[in-house]
Amino acid sequence: MSVQLDIDGIDSWGFKHEGPFIIAGPCSAETREQVLETARGVAKTGAHMLRAGIWKPRTRPNCFEGMGEEGLKWLVEAREETGMPISTETATPEHVELCLKYNVDLIWVGARTTVNPFAVQALADSLKGTDIPVLVKNPINPDVELWIGALERLNKAGVRKLGAIHRGFSSAKVTELRNAPNWRIFIELRRRCEGLPIICDPSHLCGKRALIPAVAQKALDLLFDGLMIESHIDPDKALSDSKQQFTPEDLGKVIAGLQVRHPAVEDEDFIHAVEKKRIRLDEIDESIVEFLAERMAIGRTIGTLKKEKGIALLQPAQWKKTVEKRTREGVARGMDEHFMLRIFQYIHEESLRQQESTFAGDK
Repeated sequence: MSVQLDIDGIDSWGFKHEGPFIIAGPCSAETREQVLETARGVAKTGAHMLRAGIWKPRTRPNCFEGMGEEGLKWLVEAREETGMPISTETATPEHVELCLKYNVDLIWVGARTTVNPFAVQALADSLKGTDIPVLVKNPINPDVELWIGALERLNKAGVRKLGAIHRGFSSAKVTELRNAPNWRIFIELRRRCEGLPIICDPSHLCGKRALIPAVAQKALDLLFDGLMIESHIDPDKALSDSKQQFTPEDLGKVIAGLQVRHPAVEDEDFIHAVEKKRIRLDEIDESIVEFLAERMAIGRTIGTLKKEKGIALLQPAQWKKTVEKRTREGVARGMDEHFMLRIFQYIHEESLRQQESTFAGDK
């Protein structure tokens, strides 16, 4: 189901930019000198907006938790010197009040705040009657409904300059990336919230400098509206997230190396060739639906037989045998193991639901 948001497109927010909108700057504002020197460097990279964390939500106390209002003064000074608009994260109405006091150009809601509807509503209430652009980071857990709910709360409060930030999701599984991308959730958000500007944050997705260029490029290939990348004059000495920040010079190289893809082309030969393939894809999709419907019908029949014999719905040994066999077959045909596993998990869950309907007498 699509979501109707009353929003303005990013091009009407008043920030000058060509191509993807790039927000860059330090994870945290640490000192006046650090903010100003980083801003001077970032201004030369092609980035369109300066970012810096003023309040840092740390997991445990007694860590560096940001410079607060003093850091906002440094950002304002950086804006005056470089001409770049400024942005920061807010988590409380008091943060919003201070950002409005210093005329911050854009704010975002962090992932740890997005998970709490009470906190988001408090921010929404504090933003009523304002015209500041607000971006909402995805919640820590992969829950698109929670993400959309936060966007809706802000929009209902009158925030029209509204967008989202995809920064990945926490996962118990250890991978090369700091946070799991779960690109399908971004795609679902794009489908359901048509016209919503969405920025990718490859710094928090990756957690390591070396991985950021490839993920940033993938984000542009997926038609994200922009990127948020962290930069620090001396990353290794940064007080937070030191491993995922670039020097301004290196950031400039990353930005220069990115390729912007186009959503469509006007080449008639290309369009004709793709359209022929899409016709075949439609035929395959229709067959998939037909086969799935047939499979579920067989599942219901099996459910009836299980009910008559008093046999449990779940048959772990048979399920294990099936999923292992189909996964091997998929991998042999060039498909990803985890993709095959997810597909058959969904099929199995729906098959169990269909069988369960026969146990309940709903035939």
